[in-house]
Formats: sequence, structure tokens, C-alpha cells
Amino acid sequence: MATAAAGKSGKDLTQGPIASTLLLFAIPTLASNVLQSLNGSINAIWVGRFLGAQALAATANANIIMFLMFSVVFGFGMASTVMVAQAMGAGNVDAARRAFGSAIGFCFVLAMAVAIGGWIGSPALLRLLATPPEAFHLALVYLRVIFVAMPATLLSVMMMMGLRGTGDARTPLIFMIVSVAIDLVLNPVLILGLGPIPALGIGGSAAATAIAGFASLIGLVCYSYAKDLPLRLRGREIAYLRPAWEEVRVMMGKGLPMGLQMIVMSASGLVMIGLVNREGFLITAAYGAAQQVWTYLQMPAMAMGAAVSAMAAQNIGAGRWDRISRIAGYGMLYLLAITGAMIAVILLFHGPLLALFLGRNEAASAAAWEMQLRASWSFMLFGLAMILFGVMRANGVVVRPLLILIFTLFGVRLGFYYWTYPHIGANALWYSFPVGSGVSLALAAAVYLHGGWRKAKLIVPLHEEECRESVHAESEPAGRIAPAG
Repeated sequence: MATAAAGKSGKDLTQGPIASTLLLFAIPTLASNVLQSLNGSINAIWVGRFLGAQALAATANANIIMFLMFSVVFGFGMASTVMVAQAMGAGNVDAARRAFGSAIGFCFVLAMAVAIGGWIGSPALLRLLATPPEAFHLALVYLRVIFVAMPATLLSVMMMMGLRGTGDARTPLIFMIVSVAIDLVLNPVLILGLGPIPALGIGGSAAATAIAGFASLIGLVCYSYAKDLPLRLRGREIAYLRPAWEEVRVMMGKGLPMGLQMIVMSASGLVMIGLVNREGFLITAAYGAAQQVWTYLQMPAMAMGAAVSAMAAQNIGAGRWDRISRIAGYGMLYLLAITGAMIAVILLFHGPLLALFLGRNEAASAAAWEMQLRASWSFMLFGLAMILFGVMRANGVVVRPLLILIFTLFGVRLGFYYWTYPHIGANALWYSFPVGSGVSLALAAAVYLHGGWRKAKLIVPLHEEECRESVHAESEPAGRIAPAG
């Protein structure tokens, strides 16, 4: 039975009321995302206040590289989440452990390669980014320490995402809190050298993040065994850490497109910043403040999309297709409610919020207010599209969402900007947000309602014979695991 498959501390997402189960599953994920962003913001404040603008510029340059690494690992993590969830839904804990073990083993090899290559290649990476000379040395120190911490950080991410596949969103939140708390406390201590600890400067900020990552990973592993969580590996199961080709093939085929979605969204943001910079310093400053606020508006979409994906994957694994449409429906309702409430608060209290970033600059605050009025509500449309992408992702359909994002973020948004800019000026930038998000939602709905994505198959090998049958099935149209985008 699927209920038994949920295991200790896992949660069976295939039974019971959908509405309350989905909400209780999504809230810890949303809280984790908020904590991560707050941690990054506070660390930036420590660095900026204690070490100055050059150090802050150094961390900004290093963080671009970190984001690219995390985007790829996020894709692999989401793929493993879906594989684990489908296996748990099918009532096969052993298959879930095999998928999880392969994901962890593959991630470890990848992380070690990245750490070693990153340490050696850090100078070349920073030159490629045209890091300012005055920030180069600081960025190099910071980046190399971060690369040392890379294996622990990435393994923690993979473990947390795997646990969500079992229906356990509480444990990842606990250890996200542990990681953030350690990082926040150690940052000023190691930067300034409080007590007997020597001042490490920017290296101290990176070291604090590294220590937090290792502590969180060790704690998460110990907790998994102490509580006998469903994905803990014992005895012969330790061999599952040797990456199996079938699982790795699925992770590569599904994970890379999902990681590319993050990179596409980031690249679109960089293009927008370039266009905003053409409007002068005032608009750039206003956009920077508005963007800080918008970062939090995107979080419900990412959290609810991940929760919907994991819940739908378990139900697909259990053959409960009768629940899929309702999972999508409730996900969209919650997204509208949460994001709508956040937008209302932001617009009602826009003055104090913008003052946090712009101080008493009334001209910049007025410009940021205009941006928020025109663009903020578009994040509801964006979120609805992400919910539909999440449901389709639960069955291994990842190429079509990627192509839709590329088309709308670059083709539609930039096309609208260049077409309307001669007529409405800078407002073309802000109106491009709802236009692009609206087209994304329309295309996502068209693909979802067409129903072809339901015929795809994400392979979760249960037995050796089934693995061979799945490999042979790939030569036939009905057996393809990666539908044409």
C-alpha cells in the first residue's frame, strides 16, 4: 500500500484531503525559500557595512558563479524529487532509495569536480566576468572558500529535495533554519574577529557559509538515521550510492532542462537590467529597489510549484490520476491567494518598503511606485504558469516548459519592448512583465489542457527486467521519456 510506503516521517500525499495536505506541504518550502533570501540579504549587509563597497562587489561577482552552479543542481534535485515521489507513490521504498542514492552519489562526484575545478579556475572565471581590479583579490578569496564548501552545500540541497519527494517538507525546513542561524551568527564573528577568533575579512563571510553548510549536512545525515527516515541507506543499500546509469540518465535528461529554466530566468533578468540602465541612474536605482521586493513575490510560485510537483508525482506513481486536476486547481488557488495578499501588502506599504532601499530619494521612490503598479500583479500570472509546469514536471515533461519560458521571456517580452518603446518610453519595460507572463500562462494552459503530457513516462526502474523493457521502449513513440518540446 502507498500508505505504508510513506515510511516513518514521510507523508503519503496520495490519500486524504488535497487542499489541506498541499497547503501544509507547501508552507515549509516557502518558509525555506524566504529564509535563504533573508540570509543572503543580511550577509550582504554584514559585508557592505564592515568591509565596504569593494567587498560587496566581490561577493556579487562570486555569487553569479554560485547561482549557475545551484541552477544545475536544482534541476538534478527536482528530477530526483520526482523520481523519489513516483516510487513512493507506487509503494516501492527500495526504488525510491535507489533513485535517491544515485542522485546523492552523482551529486557528490559532480560537486567534487566543481570544487576542485573551481579552486583552480577561480581567477579565470573572475576575469571572464570582468571583475573590477579593485575587487578581484577579495572576490578570489571569497570564491575559493565557497568552492571548498561546495560538496557539503550541494549535497544538503539534494538531500532536502529528496526528502520532499517522500512528502517530508518539515525536516528540510528544520535544517535550513540550522544553516541560516549558524551563518548569521558566524558572519560578523569571523569577519571582525570577535573574542579569540582572528579577523578573516571577506574570507570570514565565506567561511561562515561553509561551516553552516557542513554543519547542516552532518546534522541532516545524523537526523535521518536517528529518526529512521524513509531514504536512509543501510547495509546492502549503501551500494545505491554508486550512480546507476538508468537513474543518472533520467536525472541528466530531466534535470538539465529544469536547471536551464533557472538560468533562462536569470539571463532574462540580466537583459532587463541592461535595458533599464539605458534610462539613467534614477530609473536604475528605482528598479533595484523594486526588484528587491519582487524577489519575494516570486517565492510563492517556486514553493507552490515544487509542492504541487512532488504531490502530483506521488499520485502519478500510485496511478491516482483522478486527483491530478484537483492538485493543480488547489495549487493555483493558493498561489493566487498568497501572492495576491503579498502584492496588496506591498502596494499598501510601498512607502516604508521602498525607503529601506532608497532612503529619502522621493524621485526614485515615485519611479519605483510606478513600476510596482504596472508590473507587480504579473507575478500572479507567472505563478499560475509555474503551477502548471510543476504538474507536467511530475510526469517528466520538462522540455516544453523550457521552450515556453525562452519564447516568452526573450521573444515576447523583448519584442513587446522594442515595438512599444517608441510610443510609451520606459513604461514598455514595466508592461512587458504582464505581457510576457500572460503569454506564458496561455501557452502553459494550452499544453496542460491538450493532455499529451499525461502519456509521457518518467522511468523509475523497479527491477532489472523492467529496466531492460524501458530501454527497449524508448525506440517507440509511446515509450519516450522526453516528449518533443
